[in-house]
Amino acid sequence: MASLTKRRSENVPGNFYVDSSCIDCETCRILAPEVFSEKGGASYVRNQPSNSEESFRALQALVSCPTTSIGTMERDDLTSAKDSFPARIHGNVYHCGYHSKSSFGAFSYLILRPEGNVLVDSPRYVPSLAEKIRSLGGIRYHYLTHRDDVADHGKFHEDFGCERIIHEDDADAVGNPEITIAGRDPFRLAEDLTIFPTPGHTKGHTVLLYSNAFLFTGDHLAYDPVRKRLIAFRGVCWYSWEEQKSSMESLAGLSFEWVLPGHGNPFHGTPEETSHLLRKCIDWM
Repeated sequence: MASLTKRRSENVPGNFYVDSSCIDCETCRILAPEVFSEKGGASYVRNQPSNSEESFRALQALVSCPTTSIGTMERDDLTSAKDSFPARIHGNVYHCGYHSKSSFGAFSYLILRPEGNVLVDSPRYVPSLAEKIRSLGGIRYHYLTHRDDVADHGKFHEDFGCERIIHEDDADAVGNPEITIAGRDPFRLAEDLTIFPTPGHTKGHTVLLYSNAFLFTGDHLAYDPVRKRLIAFRGVCWYSWEEQKSSMESLAGLSFEWVLPGHGNPFHGTPEETSHLLRKCIDWM
C-alpha cells in the first residue's frame, strides 16, 4: 500500500496522493490525466478529482498501479474500480488493468472472440480478475509481444491452459511456449489475427493486428498526445534502432484504426489518419 510517510511533496492537498515508490510507468497519467501528472521522474497528483467520474478514473489508476504507489487519505471503497476490469475499450476489446511491476507497468488487453479469447501481454495474476476473465469465456491464446511484458504468464497458463505465443528470439523469457513464431514473415494465427515480427526494441518483438482495426504494439509504437503524433522509443531500444526503423516500414501498408501499446498512450483515428501518422513517425525515425 502507498505510504503517507513517503507522500511526494509535489502532490496537491486532498484525498489522493502518490508516494516515492512510483517508478514513472505512466499508468496513472494515461488512465486519469486530469488528476495525475509527472515531475522529477515520477507521477504526482496535480489536481484532486473534481467530480465522480474523475474520482472513479483515479481509483482505477490506484487499482492498476503496479507498485501500489497511489493512496487516499479517506477509506475509499475500491469495489467498483476493481470490478470495472477488464474495462471495455471498444467493441470486444478490453483493458485488463492490474498492471505488473515486472512489466514496468505495461498495459495488457483481452480480445473476446467466439473462436477463443486472446490475452495480449500479461497483467498481474489476481484471482478476482481471473474469475472475471473466466466469466467472459476464459483465454485460448496468450499472445506476448516481447520478453519484457510476460509478467504472470505462467499463472495464467496454469489456470486457463492457454497457448502462449511469442517469437523464438524472445522465447527464453517464457521457457516453453506452446506456439513460437520464427523469422520475419507475418504469422497468421487465425483469419482475424495476424502477428508481424517487428525487431528493434528487442530482437523478438512482434505486434498483433486484429480484425484490420486494432494494432497491439507492445513497446514498438505509441501515441504522444502533446506532440499529437505516433512515436517510437529510441531511449529504450534494447536491440537495434536500425532494425526498428526497418520493421516500422513493414507496417506502413496495413490498415488499422487503433494503436494499443504496452507503454505509452493509445490512439484512435480513421485508417487514413493512422496511416498518415505512421508515415510521419517513419520519416522522423
